[in-house]
Amino acid sequence: MTTQTMKKTALATLAAALAAAATAVPARAQEGATGTSFVENFDTLDRKVWYVSDGWNNGKHQNCTWSKDQVKIAEGVLNLTFEQRKLGEREFACGEVQTRKRFGYGTYEVRMKTADGSGLNSAFFTYIGPADKKPHDEIDFEVLGKNPAKVQLNQYIAAKGGNEKLVDVPGGANNGFNDYAFVWEQSRLRYYVNGQMVHEVTDPAKLPTHAQKIFVSLWGTDTLSGWMGAFNYTQPTSMQIDRIAYTAPGEDCQFAESVACVLN
Repeated sequence: MTTQTMKKTALATLAAALAAAATAVPARAQEGATGTSFVENFDTLDRKVWYVSDGWNNGKHQNCTWSKDQVKIAEGVLNLTFEQRKLGEREFACGEVQTRKRFGYGTYEVRMKTADGSGLNSAFFTYIGPADKKPHDEIDFEVLGKNPAKVQLNQYIAAKGGNEKLVDVPGGANNGFNDYAFVWEQSRLRYYVNGQMVHEVTDPAKLPTHAQKIFVSLWGTDTLSGWMGAFNYTQPTSMQIDRIAYTAPGEDCQFAESVACVLN
């Protein structure tokens, strides 16, 4: 073998090794990601895809019990309702669904109209945690009923939050359907409201790394008034979800108005 051939072989080997190393990092970081690209228009609620939370609450801060009866499909819209109805340890009932599969880097999108009422939280988020034998990682869109003109963005990394940012929702999140999206990559996280980027995170310490499930939920509190506002129930209210989508990196966008149509 000539010296020139040996150099070419060594360079090729080095390039292959570098490529393998580059792809190995996200694979390790997101072990267990089983979800693939999809769009859900909620013509029905497929229980093989969606798990409906039922019969418990998330702790003392939550003043309602998750109930399958608060989760309904009507005319292509998923309705999560909050109402005064004693259930379990709580005087109120509320609704939540989550994917059964876990998802990794990609574009996450929801089209939703949030509920009315101080002390309520209408949320679209991804989460994984100790119940799944993983660290608590999370990416959030949360509309607090005390101020539906804003949506709160946040991330948790190994149970550490404190990354909150409030951004405007033109016209109010509770007055009509709005589109919320985040694009999660290994090196950055971008948030969008109605197609416009409103926040970007590039600090590695503020970027989740573990594959997560997708959630939508509506719940209330009597105790977190400083954050969510004083609880002031007057009548049943609903959070409405028209569409949820996930697009894996590099794949075709799942619907015409998707942020991924422009980015991928």
